[in-house]
Amino acid sequence: MIEAVGLTKRYGKTLAVDNLSFTVPTGRVTGFLGPNGAGKSTTMRMILGLDSPTGGSALIDGKHYRDLHQPLRTVGALLDAKWVHPNRSARAHLQWMAKSNKINPKRVDEVLDIVGLTSVAGKRAGGFSLGMSQRLGIAAALLGDPQVLLFDEPVNGLDPEGILWIRKFMHRLADEGRTVFVSSHLLSEMALTAQELVVIGRGKLISQSSTEDFVAQATENTVRVRSPHLSALRTALGRTGVSLRDEGDSLVVSGMDCAEIGELAASTGAVLHELSPQRGSLEEAFMQLTGDSVEYHAGLAETIDLVATGK
Repeated sequence: MIEAVGLTKRYGKTLAVDNLSFTVPTGRVTGFLGPNGAGKSTTMRMILGLDSPTGGSALIDGKHYRDLHQPLRTVGALLDAKWVHPNRSARAHLQWMAKSNKINPKRVDEVLDIVGLTSVAGKRAGGFSLGMSQRLGIAAALLGDPQVLLFDEPVNGLDPEGILWIRKFMHRLADEGRTVFVSSHLLSEMALTAQELVVIGRGKLISQSSTEDFVAQATENTVRVRSPHLSALRTALGRTGVSLRDEGDSLVVSGMDCAEIGELAASTGAVLHELSPQRGSLEEAFMQLTGDSVEYHAGLAETIDLVATGK
């Protein structure tokens, strides 16, 4: 488990992280979201002991990173995919890391195989594409078979096959009872990957909840209704005081669920051709809750409209 308690980081007059507290549970993929400049990377660096907090603390399984014995066996991280000596081969880079933490050298070939880099293990890492570098970074994070894993933008540079692979892989790691904490700007991917969310803005906690609850709290759930008796149904629905919106040959209803609308339709003799719940998206919820924390607002309202309409 990862625990941040009152975590604060100040750079001169700039408050990058402001009294931030949250927990990352085991057995779940937890997404770490926030607008640019929200303090996500700084927070991850403090968890890993790369930056010292101005106040508060970050603990991994109850310990500071600096107090971990052979830390790669406890926590693995991918923060910068290009953090590799360009003239070292992928295998040599991992062998050096394994030796530094007294990890069995056989583990090097195991993780190269896991991430699909066996065929290029002897090639210079400096010649790798961004996607290959990401895979090497993931291999390094897995090297010590740790129980806690942190990934910062792990799908950068990956093709669709690679994105699907890392999504399933993170789920598998969580299913094994590990702690998986992943930061990403790809909200559509996070909607498919993260079961829990920690959302911050301007260095402060905005929300910590399940992904489902986060979306439900910030967006409106509606029901789309199509019927050859739409006029009669509209009248019946209007008497209940619910909110209605006409969309061509259908109605969008707010304030009633599918079962209630179905019962009302049956009582009025209206035939239904469609009765489908319309749930808000993670993108909508994110922009709704972080709008005040966005550093650059140009076009934000237009973006929300486009997301809401699916254009």
